[in-house]
Amino acid sequence: MFREWLTQMLARDPGCEVCGEADNIREAQGIIQATHPDIIIVDLTLRGSSGLELIKDLRAQKLEIPVLVLSMHDEDLYASRVLRAGARGYISKSEASSTLTKAIRQILDGKIYLSEGMTARMLERVAAGVSLPGTSGLERLADRELEVFQLIGKGHNGREIAELLHLGETTVDTYRARIKEKLGLRNAAEVYNRAAQWVYESGA
Repeated sequence: MFREWLTQMLARDPGCEVCGEADNIREAQGIIQATHPDIIIVDLTLRGSSGLELIKDLRAQKLEIPVLVLSMHDEDLYASRVLRAGARGYISKSEASSTLTKAIRQILDGKIYLSEGMTARMLERVAAGVSLPGTSGLERLADRELEVFQLIGKGHNGREIAELLHLGETTVDTYRARIKEKLGLRNAAEVYNRAAQWVYESGA
């Protein structure tokens, strides 16, 4: 439903033409290869994977197509991650449609787009010379660890997480151990409780 709304909204702009849409990485890559769009708008939540993985794949393929992430997830936690992965901007789904159009045009002009608040916070971190601590502590997790943490919070077991992320179960166990260590949690139950609470509160 959101993709349908987004397509209709962009189609009303005389300067925009929507080349295609997809809900998973494989379909997205096929459309990108076939249409060579000027910009790609990516959600962080894709069927069976993460938008971060798609961004990294495009970068690895050296496709020089700018990416704008449009997502409901916490900007403080994800904005710097998507920029490191190769995206050119991050915008929340709660923003007005006019803001989305502004972000698209700014990125097509070769610039990076972040909200004013996020830009200010990132500049503060640079000025301080350190990474300021976030409110959740999750900024200490690597991208893959955060994906595993999210799936744990959604109630998936190790085997299911391995299948969803195309990993071995041993690798998932390693990520789980790193999560426990980085977040200062004592056991698997505490990892699950913390993850479930985060998923519930953030809508991740």
